[in-house]
Amino acid sequence: MSVDQRPEIENLLAEGRVFPPDPAFAAQANAQPDLYDEAARDPEAFWAKIARETVTWNEPFHTTLDWELPFAKWFVGGKLNMSENCVDRHVASGLGDKVAYHWVGEPGDTRTITFGDLHREVQKAANALLELGIEAGDRVAIYMPMIPELPIAMLACARIGAPHTVVFAGFSAEALSGRINDAQAKLVITADGSYRRGKAMPLKAAVDEAVAASPTIEHVLMVRRLGEAAPETTFVDGRDIWWHDLVDRQEADCPPVPLDSEHMLYLLYTSGSTAKPKGITHTTAGYLVGTSYSHKQIFDIKPDDVYWCAADIGWVTGHSYIVYGPLANGTTGVLYEGTPDSPAWDRWWQIIEEYKVSVLYCAPTAIRAFMKQGAEHPAKHDLSTLRVLGSVGEPINPEAWMWYREHIGGNRAPVVDTWWQTETGQILISPLPGVTTTKPGSATFPLPGIEADIVDGDGNSVPNGGGGYLVLKRPWPAMLRGIYGDPERYKETYWSRFPGMYFAGDGAKRDEEGYFWLLGRVDDVMNISGHRLSTTEIESALVSHPAVAEAAVVGGPDPVTGEAINAFVILRLGFDPTPELGEELRKHVATKISPIAKPKSLMFTPDLPKTRSGKIMRRLLRDIAQGRSLGDTTTLADATVVETIRENSLKSED
Repeated sequence: MSVDQRPEIENLLAEGRVFPPDPAFAAQANAQPDLYDEAARDPEAFWAKIARETVTWNEPFHTTLDWELPFAKWFVGGKLNMSENCVDRHVASGLGDKVAYHWVGEPGDTRTITFGDLHREVQKAANALLELGIEAGDRVAIYMPMIPELPIAMLACARIGAPHTVVFAGFSAEALSGRINDAQAKLVITADGSYRRGKAMPLKAAVDEAVAASPTIEHVLMVRRLGEAAPETTFVDGRDIWWHDLVDRQEADCPPVPLDSEHMLYLLYTSGSTAKPKGITHTTAGYLVGTSYSHKQIFDIKPDDVYWCAADIGWVTGHSYIVYGPLANGTTGVLYEGTPDSPAWDRWWQIIEEYKVSVLYCAPTAIRAFMKQGAEHPAKHDLSTLRVLGSVGEPINPEAWMWYREHIGGNRAPVVDTWWQTETGQILISPLPGVTTTKPGSATFPLPGIEADIVDGDGNSVPNGGGGYLVLKRPWPAMLRGIYGDPERYKETYWSRFPGMYFAGDGAKRDEEGYFWLLGRVDDVMNISGHRLSTTEIESALVSHPAVAEAAVVGGPDPVTGEAINAFVILRLGFDPTPELGEELRKHVATKISPIAKPKSLMFTPDLPKTRSGKIMRRLLRDIAQGRSLGDTTTLADATVVETIRENSLKSED
């Protein structure tokens, strides 16, 4: 049976709820329907126009796209500086007093950083880097919590042409050293620690351990975040320098360096099928065009918006939609150090009410966590300023989409469910608010200027109503330029499965109206008795039951069916984990999808193993389901979760 004929494909495609644009919103929307036709007529001319209208160039580009499969160069011949485009030009146009970031520390301390403040501090930090011997082309590793010095450090690197590699501050010393060594970084910028769930969390010990195994590091520049609250912080004379001792004494005068359009802006490491992470390379001009344009159109950004992307800057979402895209658009943003549940589950809604946030962009994992706690928490706060809601990181199930729209958006704010990757640099598939009629759970359509398709195993485009593999058939401005130091791996990983096409690694469906439904990673697709079942489909079916707050599904070997379905379920408050409920949920999946999709095992758990960005680590769930010893758990937000699952598991089998 082909992928477009199997019975379970109808599950998500049967979603019948639709939400046309509100006429009043559409009348003032940034995006207009004719963008699609304009981009389709001449994609290169479309992107060239945007680049000329939105970027401050030191020298104009002469060629929009130089494409030698699989290597692309965008806006060839142009020179510019990312830091200038994100900061200087706004100050020069009179926006120096406009707030760039409202920063909220977890303990409740706050800072307000204007574009003028950012201009001053970025120049001082850039001069500090120069004093440490950092030059254009040198790599700088950044291992920091969500404090203002993190974007300041990134922009300072960009100002002098030193590519940065931001390593999420929850990663282990081993993960940090591996990234430092691959990038051959000369400097680490870090902090003594941060606050998390009411506790002071030190960082410096991990840096010391990493640097001991990283011979290219010459200095460690450290921000004092915890101060007296920090555990004893080691200090190596001659290598370690306090930020306040070096940066604060610098002159606030460091002109931005004009850089080639293809100058490397940053490296960001993402996991691969091998043990070695992939250093994804992003350059300057195309990335700036792709992120700033998509940010403005998808979130309908207006000059007076207060925009909050609730990701961590350590991930690509934070790079593109906390730092570079929003700052390039002169947008006021929110930076929050802590977790959604600290000190209480209404923390986010307090922040939105206090700062009058108008755009919220967060992960389905967070939305489902809020669903579990109940709607009474957001109901206590005035969320009426919210006018656009975004979803990012994984496919969002329809019930979470509806809850988000109703309880956070007041049944008014459009929901933009976005698809993109570390590799793509920018959002590629998303509704345009004011233009797109949305469907709960669907990312809808590729953006103007993006040619995405769904193909079968032979690379043939599938008709509406079918499913297969998500591919991209044309270059796009913010696309990765390769895997650092390994062009062959780049070709093999992304361009070998379907010749001439970028294979995203995700499965997708297209309904009868052409809407895209993302199904997650292809390696999260199970083969049950010859039927390919997406974990996303089964998770969506489980979460559609009123007792279920969140679910994760993994496959495991089975002597009869080839693979067995193992489900892990978090219940909503007020429901008890009983064998009867387990059986009810298994039957619910069979009813919603097919008897083939009924989980062989179902385990109730109070939590799921997640990284600090909220991504579920299904690899560990496979280990648990199959009784194997656990793999690396260093990136988990709470490493005790996996043991709790073992102790509290409940199996129901036919």
